[in-house]
Amino acid sequence: MITKFGSLFAGHVDFEDMGFDATPVNDRWLSDERLAGVFDKSGAIVLKMEELGYDTFWSAEHHFQREGYECIPNLLLLYVHLAHLTKNLKFGCGFNVNPMWHPLRLAKDYATADILTGGRVIFGVGRGYHSREVDTFGVPSTLTDNDANREVFEEQVEIMMKSFNEESFSYEGKYYEIPPEVPYRGYTLKEITLVPRPRTLPVETWQPIVSASQHAMDFMVKHNIKGIIGGAAAAGGAADQVIRQWQETLAKSGRETELGADLCIGYTVHIADTEEKAISEAIQYFEENMKMFAPLGFSRGLSDAQITALGQGSQARTANLPTLEDGIKAGSCLCSPPELVAEKIDDLQKRYPGLEQINAGCVIGTPQNVILEQLERFGKEVMPNFKK
Repeated sequence: MITKFGSLFAGHVDFEDMGFDATPVNDRWLSDERLAGVFDKSGAIVLKMEELGYDTFWSAEHHFQREGYECIPNLLLLYVHLAHLTKNLKFGCGFNVNPMWHPLRLAKDYATADILTGGRVIFGVGRGYHSREVDTFGVPSTLTDNDANREVFEEQVEIMMKSFNEESFSYEGKYYEIPPEVPYRGYTLKEITLVPRPRTLPVETWQPIVSASQHAMDFMVKHNIKGIIGGAAAAGGAADQVIRQWQETLAKSGRETELGADLCIGYTVHIADTEEKAISEAIQYFEENMKMFAPLGFSRGLSDAQITALGQGSQARTANLPTLEDGIKAGSCLCSPPELVAEKIDDLQKRYPGLEQINAGCVIGTPQNVILEQLERFGKEVMPNFKK
Protein backbone atom coordinates (compact mmCIF):
# COMPACT_ATOMS: atom_id res chain seq x y z
CA MET A 1 0.00 0.00 0.00
CA ILE A 2 1.35 3.41 -0.98
CA THR A 3 1.78 5.67 2.05
CA LYS A 4 5.03 7.53 1.29
CA PHE A 5 5.51 10.26 -1.28
CA GLY A 6 8.73 11.85 -2.46
CA SER A 7 9.67 14.23 -5.23
CA LEU A 8 12.75 14.38 -7.45
CA PHE A 9 14.41 17.70 -8.22
CA ALA A 10 17.43 17.02 -10.41
CA GLY A 11 18.88 20.50 -9.91
CA HIS A 12 17.92 22.77 -12.81
CA VAL A 13 17.83 26.54 -12.60
CA ASP A 14 15.00 28.63 -14.06
CA PHE A 15 15.37 29.36 -17.78
CA GLU A 16 14.26 32.43 -19.70
CA ASP A 17 13.01 30.35 -22.63
CA MET A 18 11.96 26.71 -23.00
CA GLY A 19 10.78 24.20 -25.58
CA PHE A 20 11.77 23.17 -29.08
CA ASP A 21 11.77 26.78 -30.34
CA ALA A 22 13.98 28.02 -27.50
CA THR A 23 17.77 28.10 -27.10
CA PRO A 24 19.35 24.75 -28.09
CA VAL A 25 20.84 22.83 -25.16
CA ASN A 26 24.45 23.12 -26.33
CA ASP A 27 24.09 26.88 -26.78
CA ARG A 28 23.07 27.54 -23.18
CA TRP A 29 25.87 28.99 -21.05
CA LEU A 30 24.64 30.59 -17.85
CA SER A 31 26.43 32.91 -15.44
CA ASP A 32 27.97 31.68 -12.20
CA GLU A 33 25.30 33.61 -10.28
CA ARG A 34 22.47 31.92 -12.19
CA LEU A 35 23.98 28.48 -11.73
CA ALA A 36 24.47 28.99 -7.97
CA GLY A 37 20.78 29.89 -7.71
CA VAL A 38 20.04 26.15 -7.65
CA PHE A 39 20.77 26.10 -3.91
CA ASP A 40 18.13 28.68 -3.01
CA LYS A 41 15.72 26.92 -5.34
CA SER A 42 16.40 23.59 -3.58
CA GLY A 43 15.75 25.26 -0.22
CA ALA A 44 12.39 26.65 -1.36
CA ILE A 45 11.29 23.24 -2.65
CA VAL A 46 12.38 21.50 0.54
CA LEU A 47 10.50 23.93 2.78
CA LYS A 48 7.32 23.46 0.74
CA MET A 49 7.66 19.67 0.94
CA GLU A 50 8.21 19.82 4.69
CA GLU A 51 5.11 22.00 5.09
CA LEU A 52 2.95 19.59 3.09
CA GLY A 53 4.10 16.34 4.72
CA TYR A 54 6.12 14.76 1.93
CA ASP A 55 8.49 12.01 3.00
CA THR A 56 11.61 12.39 0.86
CA PHE A 57 13.29 15.04 -1.26
CA TRP A 58 15.42 13.36 -3.94
CA SER A 59 18.12 15.00 -6.01
CA ALA A 60 21.01 14.00 -8.25
CA GLU A 61 24.77 14.51 -8.28
CA HIS A 62 26.10 16.11 -11.48
CA HIS A 63 29.07 18.17 -12.60
CA PHE A 64 30.23 20.73 -15.20
CA GLN A 65 26.74 21.55 -16.51
CA ARG A 66 27.18 25.18 -17.53
CA GLU A 67 23.83 24.84 -19.37
CA GLY A 68 21.94 24.86 -16.05
CA TYR A 69 20.11 21.52 -16.15
CA GLU A 70 21.67 19.53 -13.29
CA CYS A 71 23.75 21.81 -11.10
CA ILE A 72 24.15 20.10 -7.70
CA PRO A 73 27.68 18.63 -7.43
CA ASN A 74 27.57 17.36 -3.84
CA LEU A 75 24.35 15.94 -2.42
CA LEU A 76 25.71 15.09 1.03
CA LEU A 77 27.06 18.58 1.64
CA LEU A 78 23.79 20.15 0.50
CA TYR A 79 21.69 17.74 2.55
CA VAL A 80 23.46 18.57 5.81
CA HIS A 81 22.44 22.19 5.18
CA LEU A 82 18.86 21.36 4.14
CA ALA A 83 18.34 19.06 7.11
CA HIS A 84 19.03 21.99 9.40
CA LEU A 85 16.19 23.92 7.73
CA THR A 86 13.70 21.10 8.37
CA LYS A 87 12.62 18.66 11.08
CA ASN A 88 11.04 15.64 9.40
CA LEU A 89 11.83 15.51 5.68
CA LYS A 90 14.30 12.87 4.51
CA PHE A 91 16.86 13.45 1.77
CA GLY A 92 17.47 10.81 -0.88
CA CYS A 93 20.65 10.56 -2.92
CA GLY A 94 19.36 9.83 -6.38
CA PHE A 95 22.19 9.20 -6.98
CA ASN A 96 25.76 9.55 -5.81
CA VAL A 97 27.72 8.61 -8.93
CA ASN A 98 30.24 6.12 -7.52
CA PRO A 99 32.82 6.19 -10.34
CA MET A 100 33.43 9.88 -9.64
CA TRP A 101 34.44 9.12 -6.04
CA HIS A 102 36.94 7.04 -4.14
CA PRO A 103 34.62 4.54 -2.41
CA LEU A 104 36.01 5.19 1.07
CA ARG A 105 35.67 8.96 0.65
CA LEU A 106 32.02 8.53 -0.34
CA ALA A 107 31.39 6.10 2.54
CA LYS A 108 32.98 8.47 5.08
CA ASP A 109 31.09 11.49 3.76
CA TYR A 110 27.79 9.60 3.89
CA ALA A 111 28.49 8.42 7.43
CA THR A 112 29.24 12.01 8.48
CA ALA A 113 25.99 13.25 6.90
CA ASP A 114 24.06 10.41 8.53
CA ILE A 115 25.35 11.46 11.96
CA LEU A 116 24.91 15.20 11.48
CA THR A 117 21.33 14.88 10.18
CA GLY A 118 20.15 12.32 12.72
CA GLY A 119 19.70 9.63 10.10
CA ARG A 120 17.69 11.64 7.56
CA VAL A 121 19.96 11.09 4.53
CA ILE A 122 19.18 8.06 2.36
CA PHE A 123 22.16 6.58 0.53
CA GLY A 124 22.01 6.04 -3.22
CA VAL A 125 24.46 4.63 -5.76
CA GLY A 126 24.66 5.08 -9.53
CA ARG A 127 27.04 4.28 -12.35
CA GLY A 128 27.07 7.52 -14.37
CA TYR A 129 26.03 8.07 -17.98
CA HIS A 130 27.33 11.62 -18.62
CA SER A 131 30.68 11.06 -20.35
CA ARG A 132 31.67 14.71 -19.77
CA GLU A 133 31.32 14.13 -16.03
CA VAL A 134 32.45 10.58 -15.35
CA ASP A 135 35.34 10.33 -17.82
CA THR A 136 36.68 13.68 -16.63
CA PHE A 137 37.03 12.18 -13.15
CA GLY A 138 39.08 9.31 -14.56
CA VAL A 139 36.68 6.37 -14.97
CA PRO A 140 34.82 5.48 -18.19
CA SER A 141 31.11 6.29 -18.20
CA THR A 142 28.47 3.77 -19.24
CA LEU A 143 28.49 5.34 -22.71
CA THR A 144 32.28 5.19 -23.09
CA ASP A 145 33.03 1.69 -21.74
CA ASN A 146 30.03 0.06 -20.13
CA ASP A 147 31.86 -3.06 -18.97
CA ALA A 148 34.73 -1.18 -17.28
CA ASN A 149 32.26 1.21 -15.68
CA ARG A 150 30.26 -1.69 -14.26
CA GLU A 151 33.38 -3.42 -12.91
CA VAL A 152 34.56 -0.30 -11.10
CA PHE A 153 31.07 0.42 -9.76
CA GLU A 154 30.61 -3.09 -8.38
CA GLU A 155 34.01 -3.10 -6.66
CA GLN A 156 33.18 0.26 -5.11
CA VAL A 157 29.84 -0.97 -3.77
CA GLU A 158 31.52 -4.07 -2.31
CA ILE A 159 34.07 -1.86 -0.55
CA MET A 160 31.49 0.58 0.81
CA MET A 161 29.24 -2.16 2.15
CA LYS A 162 32.20 -3.82 3.90
CA SER A 163 33.22 -0.46 5.36
CA PHE A 164 29.70 0.16 6.66
CA ASN A 165 29.12 -3.29 8.13
CA GLU A 166 32.52 -4.52 9.38
CA GLU A 167 34.48 -2.95 12.22
CA SER A 168 37.67 -3.51 10.23
CA PHE A 169 38.12 -4.94 6.77
CA SER A 170 40.33 -5.47 3.76
CA TYR A 171 39.58 -5.78 0.06
CA GLU A 172 41.56 -6.84 -3.00
CA GLY A 173 40.10 -6.60 -6.48
CA LYS A 174 40.99 -5.64 -10.04
CA TYR A 175 40.87 -1.89 -9.33
CA TYR A 176 41.29 -1.54 -5.56
CA GLU A 177 43.57 -2.91 -2.87
CA ILE A 178 42.39 -1.67 0.53
CA PRO A 179 44.44 -1.11 2.55
CA PRO A 180 47.81 -1.31 0.80
CA GLU A 181 50.32 -3.36 2.81
CA VAL A 182 52.50 -0.52 4.05
CA PRO A 183 54.42 -0.02 7.31
CA TYR A 184 52.53 2.05 9.85
CA ARG A 185 53.76 2.92 13.34
CA GLY A 186 55.64 -0.32 13.86
CA TYR A 187 53.36 -2.81 12.09
CA THR A 188 52.28 -3.71 8.54
CA LEU A 189 48.82 -2.50 7.63
CA LYS A 190 46.46 -5.41 6.92
CA GLU A 191 42.97 -4.00 7.67
CA ILE A 192 41.38 -0.61 7.99
CA THR A 193 38.38 0.91 9.82
CA LEU A 194 35.93 3.50 8.52
CA VAL A 195 35.82 6.51 10.85
CA PRO A 196 33.13 7.51 11.37
CA ARG A 197 30.84 4.61 10.57
CA PRO A 198 27.15 5.39 10.01
CA ARG A 199 24.87 5.74 13.02
CA THR A 200 22.06 4.03 11.09
CA LEU A 201 22.77 0.39 10.25
CA PRO A 202 22.08 -1.34 7.98
CA VAL A 203 22.44 1.55 5.55
CA GLU A 204 19.30 1.99 3.47
CA THR A 205 20.57 2.09 -0.11
CA TRP A 206 18.83 2.74 -3.45
CA GLN A 207 19.91 2.35 -7.07
CA PRO A 208 18.18 3.15 -10.37
CA ILE A 209 16.76 0.26 -12.38
CA VAL A 210 17.39 1.28 -15.99
CA SER A 211 18.28 -1.62 -18.27
CA ALA A 212 16.76 -4.15 -15.82
CA SER A 213 19.48 -6.68 -16.60
CA GLN A 214 19.40 -9.81 -14.49
CA HIS A 215 23.04 -9.29 -13.54
CA ALA A 216 22.28 -5.84 -12.12
CA MET A 217 19.25 -7.08 -10.18
CA ASP A 218 21.20 -10.00 -8.72
CA PHE A 219 23.91 -7.59 -7.58
CA MET A 220 21.39 -5.26 -5.97
CA VAL A 221 19.65 -8.05 -4.08
CA LYS A 222 23.01 -9.44 -2.91
CA HIS A 223 23.71 -6.12 -1.18
CA ASN A 224 20.13 -5.46 -0.08
CA ILE A 225 19.86 -2.44 -2.40
CA LYS A 226 16.38 -1.19 -3.26
CA GLY A 227 15.37 -0.04 -6.75
CA ILE A 228 13.93 3.16 -8.19
CA ILE A 229 12.09 2.86 -11.50
CA GLY A 230 11.48 5.99 -13.56
CA GLY A 231 11.12 7.31 -17.08
CA ALA A 232 10.27 4.80 -19.80
CA ALA A 233 10.79 1.91 -17.36
CA ALA A 234 7.84 3.20 -15.31
CA ALA A 235 5.42 3.02 -18.23
CA GLY A 236 2.66 0.44 -18.42
CA GLY A 237 3.76 -2.99 -19.59
CA ALA A 238 7.43 -2.14 -19.17
CA ALA A 239 6.90 -1.57 -15.46
CA ASP A 240 4.96 -4.82 -15.10
CA GLN A 241 7.81 -6.80 -16.62
CA VAL A 242 10.50 -5.10 -14.52
CA ILE A 243 8.53 -5.43 -11.26
CA ARG A 244 7.80 -9.12 -11.82
CA GLN A 245 11.45 -9.76 -12.66
CA TRP A 246 12.44 -7.97 -9.44
CA GLN A 247 10.03 -10.08 -7.38
CA GLU A 248 11.46 -13.26 -8.93
CA THR A 249 15.01 -12.08 -8.17
CA LEU A 250 14.11 -11.50 -4.52
CA ALA A 251 12.51 -14.95 -4.40
CA LYS A 252 15.71 -16.58 -5.71
CA SER A 253 17.52 -15.09 -2.73
CA GLY A 254 14.95 -16.53 -0.31
CA ARG A 255 12.69 -13.48 0.04
CA GLU A 256 9.04 -14.06 -0.85
CA THR A 257 7.43 -10.65 -1.35
CA GLU A 258 4.36 -9.02 -2.84
CA LEU A 259 4.77 -7.27 -6.19
CA GLY A 260 6.41 -3.88 -5.74
CA ALA A 261 8.31 -4.58 -2.51
CA ASP A 262 11.61 -2.68 -2.08
CA LEU A 263 10.82 -0.48 -5.07
CA CYS A 264 9.91 3.15 -5.68
CA ILE A 265 8.33 4.30 -8.96
CA GLY A 266 8.84 7.84 -10.22
CA TYR A 267 6.33 9.74 -12.33
CA THR A 268 6.21 13.09 -14.05
CA VAL A 269 3.12 14.87 -12.69
CA HIS A 270 1.37 18.04 -13.79
CA ILE A 271 -2.02 18.81 -12.27
CA ALA A 272 -4.58 21.17 -13.77
CA ASP A 273 -8.35 21.42 -13.79
CA THR A 274 -8.55 19.53 -17.09
CA GLU A 275 -6.20 17.19 -18.94
CA GLU A 276 -6.12 19.60 -21.89
CA LYS A 277 -5.00 22.44 -19.65
CA ALA A 278 -2.38 20.24 -17.95
CA ILE A 279 -0.92 19.30 -21.33
CA SER A 280 -0.89 22.88 -22.63
CA GLU A 281 0.90 24.07 -19.47
CA ALA A 282 3.46 21.26 -19.31
CA ILE A 283 4.36 20.79 -22.96
CA GLN A 284 7.17 23.38 -23.04
CA TYR A 285 8.80 21.72 -20.01
CA PHE A 286 8.43 18.29 -21.64
CA GLU A 287 10.11 19.59 -24.80
CA GLU A 288 12.99 21.15 -22.88
CA ASN A 289 13.49 17.91 -20.95
CA MET A 290 13.59 15.92 -24.20
CA LYS A 291 16.16 18.31 -25.67
CA MET A 292 18.42 17.57 -22.74
CA PHE A 293 17.96 13.82 -22.24
CA ALA A 294 17.07 12.26 -25.59
CA PRO A 295 20.63 12.71 -26.97
CA LEU A 296 21.86 10.87 -23.86
CA GLY A 297 19.78 7.79 -24.70
CA PHE A 298 16.69 8.38 -22.56
CA SER A 299 14.23 8.28 -25.48
CA ARG A 300 14.79 4.87 -26.99
CA GLY A 301 14.31 4.24 -30.68
CA LEU A 302 15.12 7.74 -31.95
CA SER A 303 17.08 7.99 -35.19
CA ASP A 304 20.27 9.99 -35.63
CA ALA A 305 18.28 12.51 -37.66
CA GLN A 306 15.79 13.00 -34.84
CA ILE A 307 18.60 13.49 -32.31
CA THR A 308 20.24 16.03 -34.61
CA ALA A 309 16.95 17.90 -35.02
CA LEU A 310 16.62 18.23 -31.24
CA GLY A 311 19.76 20.33 -31.22
CA GLN A 312 18.59 22.65 -34.00
CA GLY A 313 15.76 24.64 -32.49
CA SER A 314 12.40 24.63 -34.23
CA GLN A 315 13.50 21.90 -36.67
CA ALA A 316 12.57 19.48 -33.89
CA ARG A 317 8.90 20.17 -34.64
CA THR A 318 9.14 18.40 -38.00
CA ALA A 319 11.16 15.39 -36.75
CA ASN A 320 8.20 13.22 -35.69
CA LEU A 321 9.43 13.05 -32.10
CA PRO A 322 7.55 11.44 -29.18
CA THR A 323 4.96 13.76 -27.65
CA LEU A 324 3.75 14.47 -24.15
CA GLU A 325 0.52 12.73 -25.12
CA ASP A 326 2.58 9.61 -25.90
CA GLY A 327 4.04 9.72 -22.39
CA ILE A 328 0.58 10.09 -20.88
CA LYS A 329 -0.74 7.17 -22.91
CA ALA A 330 2.23 5.01 -21.91
CA GLY A 331 1.66 5.86 -18.24
CA SER A 332 4.98 7.52 -17.34
CA CYS A 333 3.40 11.02 -17.24
CA LEU A 334 0.37 11.89 -15.11
CA CYS A 335 -1.15 15.09 -16.53
CA SER A 336 -4.74 15.51 -15.43
CA PRO A 337 -7.04 16.83 -12.70
CA PRO A 338 -6.08 15.69 -9.18
CA GLU A 339 -8.87 13.16 -8.85
CA LEU A 340 -7.68 11.33 -11.97
CA VAL A 341 -4.09 11.37 -10.72
CA ALA A 342 -5.34 9.80 -7.47
CA GLU A 343 -7.25 7.16 -9.43
CA LYS A 344 -4.13 6.19 -11.35
CA ILE A 345 -2.09 5.92 -8.16
CA ASP A 346 -4.84 3.84 -6.55
CA ASP A 347 -4.77 1.52 -9.57
CA LEU A 348 -1.00 1.32 -9.18
CA GLN A 349 -1.18 0.14 -5.58
CA LYS A 350 -3.81 -2.44 -6.47
CA ARG A 351 -1.53 -3.88 -9.17
CA TYR A 352 1.56 -3.76 -6.94
CA PRO A 353 0.41 -4.39 -3.35
CA GLY A 354 3.99 -4.44 -2.04
CA LEU A 355 4.72 -0.92 -3.32
CA GLU A 356 4.93 1.54 -0.44
CA GLN A 357 6.26 4.73 -2.03
CA ILE A 358 6.29 6.72 -5.24
CA ASN A 359 7.95 9.91 -6.44
CA ALA A 360 5.89 12.65 -8.07
CA GLY A 361 7.99 15.34 -9.69
CA CYS A 362 8.25 17.91 -12.45
CA VAL A 363 10.54 17.51 -15.45
CA ILE A 364 13.72 19.51 -15.91
CA GLY A 365 12.85 22.97 -17.16
CA THR A 366 9.89 23.53 -14.87
CA PRO A 367 10.24 26.95 -13.14
CA GLN A 368 10.41 27.20 -9.36
CA ASN A 369 6.98 28.81 -8.98
CA VAL A 370 5.37 26.01 -11.01
CA ILE A 371 7.18 23.30 -9.03
CA LEU A 372 5.90 24.82 -5.80
CA GLU A 373 2.36 25.06 -7.18
CA GLN A 374 2.45 21.44 -8.30
CA LEU A 375 3.81 20.24 -4.95
CA GLU A 376 0.99 22.15 -3.25
CA ARG A 377 -1.76 20.68 -5.41
CA PHE A 378 -0.41 17.14 -5.22
CA GLY A 379 0.20 17.44 -1.48
CA LYS A 380 -3.26 18.80 -0.70
CA GLU A 381 -5.45 17.14 -3.36
CA VAL A 382 -3.81 13.75 -3.99
CA MET A 383 -1.69 12.65 -1.01
CA PRO A 384 -4.50 12.79 1.58
CA ASN A 385 -6.24 9.96 -0.30
CA PHE A 386 -3.37 7.66 0.68
CA LYS A 387 -1.67 9.09 3.81
CA LYS A 388 -4.55 8.31 6.18
